[in-house]
Amino acid sequence: MALEDFCSFRNNPHLWTPASLLPPLQNPASSTPGIPKHHHSGRRRSELSNKDDGPPLHLSLPPASAARCLVPTVRRPFPLTHGTTTLGFVFQGGVIAAADTRASAGGLVACPEVHKIIPVHSHLVVTSSGSGADCVLWARALEREIRLYRLRHGRVLSVRGTAKLLAFMLHPFKGTDVCVALTLCGWDQGPNGGPRDGSPVSEQSGLSSSSSSSSSSSSPYSTSSTSSTAREGPKVIYVCSDGARLQGELFSVGSGSPYAYGILDGGLRWTLSREEAFSLAREAVFRATHRDAYSGNNVDLVYITEKGWSRRDREDLKEEYYTRKEEIGKIVEERCRKTD
Repeated sequence: MALEDFCSFRNNPHLWTPASLLPPLQNPASSTPGIPKHHHSGRRRSELSNKDDGPPLHLSLPPASAARCLVPTVRRPFPLTHGTTTLGFVFQGGVIAAADTRASAGGLVACPEVHKIIPVHSHLVVTSSGSGADCVLWARALEREIRLYRLRHGRVLSVRGTAKLLAFMLHPFKGTDVCVALTLCGWDQGPNGGPRDGSPVSEQSGLSSSSSSSSSSSSPYSTSSTSSTAREGPKVIYVCSDGARLQGELFSVGSGSPYAYGILDGGLRWTLSREEAFSLAREAVFRATHRDAYSGNNVDLVYITEKGWSRRDREDLKEEYYTRKEEIGKIVEERCRKTD
């Protein structure tokens, strides 16, 4: 993987040398009377690790002669391309995060049921795109840092602060083979960037904050002038290992993102209801998976509000495809009847 190449694990293999290639172990106990010098000569180093009378042992690299005998690792003749379709957008009811479930490696479907929407805490999820191993690793590292921040300060880090922290963590790997593109979809409640001690927020306070923010802004997608309301509400931020950190109302990442943008740009409105937002996200992922060979299988939907995130049941895109075919067939039949 990318981290394996970056850390040069293939160029520096840590292997145990056979006992025949090891030099005789110089043990002070062998020079004592009554113990022959060849008592420990035929044993491996690992067999002496549990002895109390021996010297402390350290992990060392194999000799140069043994390292030259190792078979060199053969590189792949061509890079394995990978792709996905993930999206996240903001509307009046909260944030919608959607993604397909296919993990591909070139023309191979590595796994058809991957969870590409990873929860970080009760009010934040990330959609992962890029190398699968790298995305899972950095999502777990981010979740660990958010927990440590909560233990130190007694509150949850804001979505903007989380995105900035993730960008700083990925900055040393800029220009390497690490491929990570995460879209942070979350909800900030309160001026401090999150509920204190992870306590749930009451529905009354959530409604009051949303009404104040909507009344103070002239446009639904415009940023409020006050600093308190600017920290509240839904947020979608895109963070990439190349150094990008962007905040917006709509992001779609992956090889199927151009097809998803075609659906989202034409149907996304601030006044969408919850069911309309679900239908739009499902439609965007379905159209992307229909045209993109690297995306497919199922669709996952996560809905984030001031009360936290909730996951909808996974839906099979194959059934969605045949359902759309039947609807199109009925429309064609109706038009034929009208023309006749």
